[in-house]
Amino acid sequence: MKQKTLVWLLAAVLLPALAGCGRQEDAKLTVYAAASLTETLTEISETYKDAELCFNFDSSGTLATQIEEGSACDLFISAAPKQMDQLEEDSLLADGTRLDLLENQVVLAVPEGNPADISSFDDLAARLKAGEIHLAIGNGDVPVGQYTEKIFDFYGIDAGAAADCLTYGSNVKEVTTQVFEAAVDCGIVYATDAFSAGLTAVDAATPEMCGQVIYPAAVLKDAADREAAQAFLEYLTGDEAGAVFASVGFTPLT
Repeated sequence: MKQKTLVWLLAAVLLPALAGCGRQEDAKLTVYAAASLTETLTEISETYKDAELCFNFDSSGTLATQIEEGSACDLFISAAPKQMDQLEEDSLLADGTRLDLLENQVVLAVPEGNPADISSFDDLAARLKAGEIHLAIGNGDVPVGQYTEKIFDFYGIDAGAAADCLTYGSNVKEVTTQVFEAAVDCGIVYATDAFSAGLTAVDAATPEMCGQVIYPAAVLKDAADREAAQAFLEYLTGDEAGAVFASVGFTPLT
């Protein structure tokens, strides 16, 4: 398992910010997508024939900021509605293109063998309050960190009081890597990232704990080729792309 998932780890760490520009077609699309979509969109790009796809994978907050500052982007896929709402409020989305593409889950993942013997979120909350474990979470400005904050609120966990037990990542891949390397006892990540890294998820957060984990997508108003961007978005809602998303644990919503 360790050797197999090492391939995933190297890809997640070494993948440049802009990836997937391997096709030579007339239509060229720049897709900004949440880091948790790295594996699935890279796989989908290998079979999509209608455009050259260039991906920028990072935290949704970072990507939204880049778009607001004028970075060229044709299609944006966020790991939470908040970042898409921000762009919509700033009138940066093409009218009528926004949709809810996918649903994910927030899970509690542990390193191979689960050395700390963590069994659930209930167990995590009790042992975190007691200062007995080391947990990796996302920064507060990224969706996985914001979902974690809701989980902390649900359990009455004071992040400040637990500061010595917490480490942070600037996106979900950084959190997942800390768990994979057993640098921490556990981490709060998406189900799809735990799956891609070969990690065990010992528990999944309920909607009551952190809400639904919805991935919205939309074409940008200033897209260089709106028609091509819309065509790729429609492809992502189809059965072929849906099968790829479902294979790692996403739930297609369209």
